[in-house]
Amino acid sequence: MARKETITKNDIINAAFAILQEEGIEQVTARKLAAKAGCSTQPIFRVYKNMEELAEDLFAKACDFFQEYYSGFRKQTVTPFVHLGNIYIKFAAEHKKLFAFIFLSENRFGRSMYDLINGSDGNVSREIQSATAQGCANAGNLFTKMWIFIHGAACMTLTGDYDLSEEETIQMLKDSYQAYR
Repeated sequence: MARKETITKNDIINAAFAILQEEGIEQVTARKLAAKAGCSTQPIFRVYKNMEELAEDLFAKACDFFQEYYSGFRKQTVTPFVHLGNIYIKFAAEHKKLFAFIFLSENRFGRSMYDLINGSDGNVSREIQSATAQGCANAGNLFTKMWIFIHGAACMTLTGDYDLSEEETIQMLKDSYQAYR
């Protein structure tokens, strides 16, 4: 009689996600994953043909986590790109390993940076529409300038070089919007 499968694909991906959050993608190895999931490496490679295939599912889970995180915040201002920027910077500060995996990885599994931040809810598209509605002649260009600034600030949190409060961050983003506009 065949043994009943006790470790599911969901168990494996959840264990991999826990390692990713705590230690980063470099530490998501078959041995560590097996230990975290409470199994041998056999169930991992029964479900996934290799660790790259697992990384793709892990990337999708991390992107979903970011979307849920972003959706969990009430918009604090009508100034375009400020909410998006504030939440992105806050995510980088609170979830450094996930941020690095999603937004600093060379392999984004076919997704552009724009796809990642726009998400399935159209986060960026809404902000560009809002800027246009507020009279911005070239909202796409404005977004590019804001994004370079926002992404740089978020990356600074990874090295501990960003220490502005949320209120200071929001004001800085508002000031940047006005300056770039």
